[in-house]
Amino acid sequence: MKILIINGSPRINGNTSIAINELVKTFKGENVDTEEIRVGNENIRGCIACGKCLETKKCIFDDLVNETAKKLEQADGIIVASPVYYASANASLLAFMQRLFFSTSYIDKTMKVGAGVAICRRGGASATFDELNKFFSISGMPIASSQYWNSVHGGETGEAKEDLEGLQTMRTLARNMTFMIKSFILGKKEFGLPKKEEKIYTSFIK
Repeated sequence: MKILIINGSPRINGNTSIAINELVKTFKGENVDTEEIRVGNENIRGCIACGKCLETKKCIFDDLVNETAKKLEQADGIIVASPVYYASANASLLAFMQRLFFSTSYIDKTMKVGAGVAICRRGGASATFDELNKFFSISGMPIASSQYWNSVHGGETGEAKEDLEGLQTMRTLARNMTFMIKSFILGKKEFGLPKKEEKIYTSFIK
């Protein structure tokens, strides 16, 4: 099993990394491989809606998005962690996620498990958490839950270590996600993936 962990923080070894390290440590104990991809300090531009990826199956901007696309195809799950800026995720991370998910529409993400994680000083975590999870819910990906919303609190660098409830939430998330992935692997072997209908696009333009 393999989990991609997307780090949306521009800070090296900041509070987002503390939350991620707790996830990685727990996944290791469950014999699950992880790979962290740092996005927050990369120069990631937004989508320009050119539509070229629908033809070429890759983004026209050949950067970290295309590198990650290959890894996403092989992964069993993905966790996206971000600091909270104005009750939203890091803008570079959002640009990355929008381009990654749109340019990989050819990848069947059905039953790949997803989870968003928000790290904040005080407020805005739930809004960011919801924002990140929307990438998964539109893609047929089950969302892993924990004992609370997936958030860790800390303002100054290192303060997240003091949020014992938040760190426990990360450990519970990792264990729940592991269980879900194992269950889906068994389910796919026994029953296969859900039947897909030809997609209908509703339009009221006449």
